[in-house]
Amino acid sequence: MRVARFAGDDDPRYGVVGADGDTPIIAPLKGDPLYAPLELTGEKLALEDVRLLAPVIPRSKVVCVGKNYVAHAAEMGGNVPEEPLIFLKPNTSVIGPGEPIFYPKQSQDVHFEGELAIVIGRICRNLTAEDAPKVIYGYTVANDVTARDLQAKDGQWARAKGFDTFCPLGPWIETDFDPSDVRVRTTLNGETKQDGRTSDMVFDVTTILQYVTSFMTLLPGDVVLTGTPDGVGPMQAGDHVAVTIDGLGTLTNPVVADD
Repeated sequence: MRVARFAGDDDPRYGVVGADGDTPIIAPLKGDPLYAPLELTGEKLALEDVRLLAPVIPRSKVVCVGKNYVAHAAEMGGNVPEEPLIFLKPNTSVIGPGEPIFYPKQSQDVHFEGELAIVIGRICRNLTAEDAPKVIYGYTVANDVTARDLQAKDGQWARAKGFDTFCPLGPWIETDFDPSDVRVRTTLNGETKQDGRTSDMVFDVTTILQYVTSFMTLLPGDVVLTGTPDGVGPMQAGDHVAVTIDGLGTLTNPVVADD
């Protein structure tokens, strides 16, 4: 099932993406599916007539894993960590498909990082390997935008990763998805820059969730980014960046100067 958050002529709502014959549609839901039983309103809207938003706005946090692909760790000039390398992005960094990534005045080197994202569906702490899959609501596509020069300058990653618009998510949440071996591809203005597979992750989804919840409670709507393949690189104002994950869809965003 594909669950999307969308805007039409009224306030943002949630819906299930599907088809009516050959026409892509979205069937609106009553309430937030992360906090209420799944119940359709009975409406059917043409998908082309609505605007897709970030499929979830975390009420709490975005948890991220750094250097989780061997080749990416190497291109960043380091070794793979012995344990997952965890950092946070604020929920204010989240935007949806089609929304602009603002290139901040403080940076001269903003990079794309295409990633698989986990959407948490239940409050959880100290997960076992058996229980970890049970707390996952679904998966979506993410771009862990990074001001690389500020990352090096600051010696920690809060500012470099935390600017408003630096966490595009979308286009929807897929609730029935096997993340073990899917292609993750990032293009810049149509040119392929990253092309990896989740099977190359050093720490898989279950391991990541076990590790994170060993010291941090995850809440419904929290998002966990699982790391990026090699091939990260700079974007400029005027560019379009797209991240595609097989089975999840494509997340596309323009880059604009923050004037």
